[in-house]
Amino acid sequence: MWIAFLVSNAIVVRSDSPGSQTNSQPTVILVVGAPGEEEYGQHFAQWAKTWEQVCQEAQAKTFVLGLEKSETTDHDLLKKILEETPKESLADLWLVLLGHGTFDGKESKFNLRGPDLSAAECAEWLKPFQRPIVVINCASSSGPYLNQLAGLLRVVITSTRSGFEQNYSRFGEFMAKAISDPESDLDKDGQTSVLEAYLTASKGVADFYKSEGRLATEHALLDDNGDGKGTPADWFRGIRATKKAAEGASIDGLRAHQIHLVRSKQERELSPEVRAQRDKIELEIARLRDLKEKLSEEDYYRQLEPLLINLALLYEKGAGKESVKATQR
Repeated sequence: MWIAFLVSNAIVVRSDSPGSQTNSQPTVILVVGAPGEEEYGQHFAQWAKTWEQVCQEAQAKTFVLGLEKSETTDHDLLKKILEETPKESLADLWLVLLGHGTFDGKESKFNLRGPDLSAAECAEWLKPFQRPIVVINCASSSGPYLNQLAGLLRVVITSTRSGFEQNYSRFGEFMAKAISDPESDLDKDGQTSVLEAYLTASKGVADFYKSEGRLATEHALLDDNGDGKGTPADWFRGIRATKKAAEGASIDGLRAHQIHLVRSKQERELSPEVRAQRDKIELEIARLRDLKEKLSEEDYYRQLEPLLINLALLYEKGAGKESVKATQR
């Protein structure tokens, strides 16, 4: 049964199903920013509603800030929620910012009712966490968030590539649609990954400006390799990046494609521990594939074989009901 209640003026939606596993239940924090104008407020509230529906399907523990009246500022509520959220877990922590942003040439901020949230503050609050984190900043001028929040075990998405893209951002609208739309499942595996939602949303934004005959004023970025540089959607063909990251860094998108808010039946059959081990092996396979042109055929398959064997054994140990995908291609 799903129960909605108020905790410190923040709506929490959680699952009380008897068999739920707390160590695999994602936590999603939706922060709705100060609208400025009523029209924008309606947009932001609708995006949040769409996210809530997806979170309910995912049986996620969900906090929603910025919609209810509160004696405590949204800034302090967010800080309190993060302070009380477990720092070490195999479960994903999502932070989704829906609203406007500003940039003064030095610092990017997300506009809240009351004190705003700076990228530096957000980075500081997330520093203690040793668990998978997804941050999606759907605001204008959000680019600097990517630089400051990127790191190990993190996927960071921003609506803009810099703080100077200051016009109203529509990325949040298309991201909310993408995360909830089965058509976003680009590889047809029965679930939509963070990467797939990002690519679908970015295409929606590009198509909007093209249909309006307008110059695009926002260009989203995704970072999941921790270098803080980010990768635009047009670097990808399907779900695979076609351009190489600089200085030998692993390309973005590999980790983001392993994270799903609503998991498929097959994925749900895996324990969090098995899923984490599987993800690690798949990343090693993907990185080896990127080195294929530099290796002899013999050396490539010599390194690939034990990884595939370990992956097959892991599936057999975990769920064992579905065949392992042909990842060696």
